[in-house]
Amino acid sequence: MSFVSFLVIFFVVLWFFISLVDSSMESAEAACDILSQLVNCSLKTLGLISTARPSFMEVPKSHFISALTVVFVNSKSLSSLKIDDTPVDDPSLKVLVANNSDTLKLLKMSSCPHVSPAGILCVADQCHGLRELALNYHLLSDELLLALSSEKHVHLEHLRIDVVSENPGQHFHTIKKSSWDAMVRHSPKFNLVMYFFLYEDEFGPFFNEEIPVTHLYFGRSVSKEVLGRVGLHCPRLVELVVCANGLRPLDEELIRIAKHCTQLSAIGLGECEVSCSAFVEFVKMCGRRLSQLSIMEEVLIPDHQYSLDEIHWEVSKHLGRVWFPDMMPTW
Repeated sequence: MSFVSFLVIFFVVLWFFISLVDSSMESAEAACDILSQLVNCSLKTLGLISTARPSFMEVPKSHFISALTVVFVNSKSLSSLKIDDTPVDDPSLKVLVANNSDTLKLLKMSSCPHVSPAGILCVADQCHGLRELALNYHLLSDELLLALSSEKHVHLEHLRIDVVSENPGQHFHTIKKSSWDAMVRHSPKFNLVMYFFLYEDEFGPFFNEEIPVTHLYFGRSVSKEVLGRVGLHCPRLVELVVCANGLRPLDEELIRIAKHCTQLSAIGLGECEVSCSAFVEFVKMCGRRLSQLSIMEEVLIPDHQYSLDEIHWEVSKHLGRVWFPDMMPTW
């Protein structure tokens, strides 16, 4: 099979994207070779996108860092950098900062295990124009939030945090409420997007105090207790997606979320259970601000007030539009 079938390259003016569509190390190494040849190209946008494994993480680290350094040194006006799932490290980030601190506005670097909290802090300390940042939770620190909240720094617009457990029972640190408060004072309109992929017994450090999360996604089962804490401590919540909860009804938790999360406009529930009457009350409390309401029919439990045939009329009335629960495909 030809190399072209493995590698997709998009190159227009000062934009450069490399997308690997297979899992061979040869393709990833070839991509690094291409990067290392960009000596006379001053890029504004660089995106390394891997749609298959093992990709860039299997390339010798020195080979990848050498190629990336070529880009960082020769691009004096890099504004957007997407390097998720790569072996980028702290020294290479220092090169990035030394050459592009005045222009960098977007940095996405989730799943970069060779970067430390000190490495990302260096970026925040020097790149005062950074408006969008995506990283894993282990890189988040009080110092990082305070750096992003300094007077020299522009208002942050988007912060995405992936909270991922690699092994059951993994320990997670706690971020101080005062650090989040500083972030909100400095950038009152910023979106805090958090993706959780944890086991149920790993949520101890989270949602015990107020946190300014706006978009919250639970990719694994989450307990009633945690969702109850979400309802109490996430007043800026706009969107909530719960993949699974188990077989204990979430009636009280949904009502609490409707009461305290007054900006909530989108919710999705997967493998959960909610009584029909509690669900109607939730929708009634939220009203027409619920622009997205994705609930599987299997989530709703008929009770003495509403059957499945009746609930869509009552929900539609409070939403001001026709609504039906989502149906499981029959194929």
